[in-house]
Amino acid sequence: MPETLFGSLASVTIDRLRAFEPADGYWLAFSGGKDSVVLYDLAVASGVKFDAHYSVPPPDPPEVKAFVRKYYPSVQRIYPKKNVLLLARKHGMLPSRIVRWCCAEWKETGGNGRTILTGIRAEESARRAARKMVEACYRKPGTRFVHPLMDWMTEDVWQYIRSHSLPTCSLYAEGQKRVGCVLCPMTRNVEPQIQRWPGIARMWRAMAEVAWQAATQRGRERCDFPNAESYWRWWLDRDASPPTDKMPLWDDTPMASACGDQQEGGA
Repeated sequence: MPETLFGSLASVTIDRLRAFEPADGYWLAFSGGKDSVVLYDLAVASGVKFDAHYSVPPPDPPEVKAFVRKYYPSVQRIYPKKNVLLLARKHGMLPSRIVRWCCAEWKETGGNGRTILTGIRAEESARRAARKMVEACYRKPGTRFVHPLMDWMTEDVWQYIRSHSLPTCSLYAEGQKRVGCVLCPMTRNVEPQIQRWPGIARMWRAMAEVAWQAATQRGRERCDFPNAESYWRWWLDRDASPPTDKMPLWDDTPMASACGDQQEGGA
């Protein structure tokens, strides 16, 4: 592991975990991705009190679900309470880069009033780089976040995994850089995902149909697409611009993110 002014990066991270440990222990957000695997191992090594939770989003690859089930059976699974088609009807749109209601509905439903431990890292995006290592959740009173891997680089993560012989999801061995939700609106290379996981793609397509119908029923002036297929194709085109200066379709309850990045997203 790389050295810092205060010792190895792993040792410094363990010190962080101990320094911010709450009396009731951490609520560790586990996704099955490489970062959460490292986070879990460091939490164990530090001796802090924690309980780990995997919020199981419907579009997660089956390989990830199988990995968590096999290697981390003690991690508590949280399943969505609402059917995906009901959510599509509720929001009247599929999640987008702007309105990420998927995260709020599927990944950020637990840990209220707790100190949530996540594996997000500054290197992953400008948005995450702007986050603080310890911060309060502005929408959930009494909830705060600790991101102890914030200054880790991708190579640091893999070096730790190799040196500690930690298991990782099989998708990494296939060359995948991330193992999060299939057809996540934050990803671009959609065609290989549709071919690899056609069942999940059909789920999204059915949601697009329901969302478009809900939007047209609420007021056609708010719906910018003549049919569900055109909306579906537009959603898959990650370079497409909004068809008007309005948000496409509808969302009565914007939920871009309750607090943001509660589960590290399968990085």
